Amino acid sequence: MKKFKKFAVYCENTKKEKRYPFGTTLTDIVEDQKIDIGEDILGAMVNNTLKEMDYMLYKPKTVRFIGYSHPDGRRMYVRSLSMVLFKAVVDLYPRFRLKIEHTVSKGLYCELEGLIDDEKHDEVIKKLRKRMHEIIEQDLPFEREEIRTEEALQIFETLGLEDKCTLMRTRRQFYSSVYKLDDVVNYFYGYLVPSSGYMKHFDLVKYYKGMLLVMPKKDNPNELEDIVIQNKLFDIFQEFNEWVEIIGVPNVGRLNEITQSGKIGDIIKISEALQEKKLASVADMIYKRGKVKVIFISGPSSSGKTTFAKRLAIQLSVIGFKPVVISMDNYFVNRKFTPLDEAGNYDFESPHALDVKLFNENMLDLMAGKEIKFPKFSFSRGERFYDDTSLSMQENSIIVVEGIHGLNPEVSALIPEERKFKVYVSALTPLSIDANNRIPTTDNRLIRRMVRDSHYRGYSALETLQRWPSVRRGEERNIFPYQEEADVMFNTALLFELGVLKRFAEPLLQEVPPNVPEYSEAKRLLKFLSYLVLINEKEIPPTSILREFLDGSSFDYS
Repeated sequence: MKKFKKFAVYCENTKKEKRYPFGTTLTDIVEDQKIDIGEDILGAMVNNTLKEMDYMLYKPKTVRFIGYSHPDGRRMYVRSLSMVLFKAVVDLYPRFRLKIEHTVSKGLYCELEGLIDDEKHDEVIKKLRKRMHEIIEQDLPFEREEIRTEEALQIFETLGLEDKCTLMRTRRQFYSSVYKLDDVVNYFYGYLVPSSGYMKHFDLVKYYKGMLLVMPKKDNPNELEDIVIQNKLFDIFQEFNEWVEIIGVPNVGRLNEITQSGKIGDIIKISEALQEKKLASVADMIYKRGKVKVIFISGPSSSGKTTFAKRLAIQLSVIGFKPVVISMDNYFVNRKFTPLDEAGNYDFESPHALDVKLFNENMLDLMAGKEIKFPKFSFSRGERFYDDTSLSMQENSIIVVEGIHGLNPEVSALIPEERKFKVYVSALTPLSIDANNRIPTTDNRLIRRMVRDSHYRGYSALETLQRWPSVRRGEERNIFPYQEEADVMFNTALLFELGVLKRFAEPLLQEVPPNVPEYSEAKRLLKFLSYLVLINEKEIPPTSILREFLDGSSFDYS
C-alpha cells in the first residue's frame, strides 16, 4: 500500500506553515490549529479559490479562512439561508413555489407563487420563520454531490422545478452539483456553509405581497440590518419582473433557449423598444412639470448615465426643448484639493471632490440668462482648465446634468426645488438564473465596467477588480442613500446584455493571475458567465446604452 508523504499548508490567518497528511480537510486544520478569526468560519480561500470546509487537501496549499465579513462568506451565508427557507416552504407549503427575486430595503425579497389569500399572509410568514429556526437548531449538514446531469434533471422534474431543468439542458454539462438538506434537494451556483446551524441571525418579515429575508450587518454578523423602505426601487424591480414574465424570458435558461433557436434578435428589438418608450415617458413627465430648468441624472458606476443623458436629450428635443448636456465631472476640484479616503487614496466618489460652489453659481447664472465660461477638467493633469467653450440658455433651453452626485441635496443646494427634476438610473437586471438564484445588479454593473475599462481606458480585469471595492464603498456612502429622492427611476439593464458582454468579459477574466486575491472573484464571475449562451452584438443599435460599454456607438463620449 502506497504511503503518502505529508505536505506543507501555509495559513494566512496564523502566518504559520504546518505539514499535513493526504486527505486532510479544511475543518481538520481549523481544529488542529484552533484557528479563531473572531467570527464563525464559513469557508476558506485555498490558493485564492473559494472552497467549502470539507475540501480535502492533497498537496501544498496556501489557506485563508473566511467568515461573514468577507464578501464570499456573505454569499455563502445568503445561499445557505435561502436553502433553509426553501426547505421550510417544501415542509409546510409544498404547493407553493418559492421565488427569490432581488435585494431591496437591506434584505432579500421573496414571493410564494400560489399564495393569494392576503388574510393568511402574516400567518404563513410566521410559520415559515418558526420552521426555519427549527431547521437551524437541528444543525443539519448541507451535503453537496456531483451527479450526472440526467439524474439531476429527473430530480428537478419530479419537484416541478422546470426553470432549473431548462438551465441544465442549455448548459449541456455531463455533471451538475446539487445540495441536499435533510430530505430536500436544490441547486445553487455557489458554495454553501457547512450546516444549517451557522445561520443564527436572520429575520423573515412581511413585505408587500411577499416577504423580506433580513440578513446580518456586513460589519457585525450578530446584528441584523435595519430595514430601509425603498418604495420606488421596489416598484421598478417589480415592473420589470412582471415584464419579463409577460414576454416569457424570466430566467437564463429561457434566454439560452431563445438564443439557441436563433430568435434572440426579437428579444433585442423588444428590449431596446421598451427603453425608448420609457425614455419618451420621462421626457413627457418633465414637460408636464412646466417649471423644470435643470435635470439631474444620477446613478452608480456603469449604470449608463452618459448614454441615458444623451438619449433623454433627443426625446426632449422631440417635444420642443433645446437641451444642454453637462457632465458633472467637469466640476472636479484640482487634484491637490481632492479629499482622501480611509486608505489615504484620492476619494473621487466623495461630493467634496466637486467644486459645488462653482457648479451652483454656473447653474444659477445660466437660469438667469447669463453666458458662462464652461470649465473643463483634464484627468491626465488633474487640473481644471478653460478653452473657448461658453454656454448660455434660450427660453426653451433645459440643462441635463449627468453625474453620480446628482441626487445629493448638498450638490444643488442653491437651485430651487421646483426647477429641478431628478432621475436615478441603474442596471437593475430583471433576469434571474432560476427561481432560487438571482443575478445581483452589482455583478451586472461590474461586468459592464470591466468591458468598458478594457475598451476605452486600457485597464485589465485585475485593475478593475482592484478598484471595485472602493467604488462600491463610495456608492454605499454617497449614492444609494439618495436614490429615493428621485422623481423617477430608470432601469438601464437590457434582458440580453449579459450574453453579449460574456464574449468580451471572459477573456479578460481569464487573464487574472492565480497568485492575487482578486483571482477568486474572477473565478466566481467566470462561473456565473458559464451559464449564459453567447449572444452576437451585431443587432444592437448604435444608440443602445450597451454601446457605451462596447464600441460602435453613434454618440460621442469624448
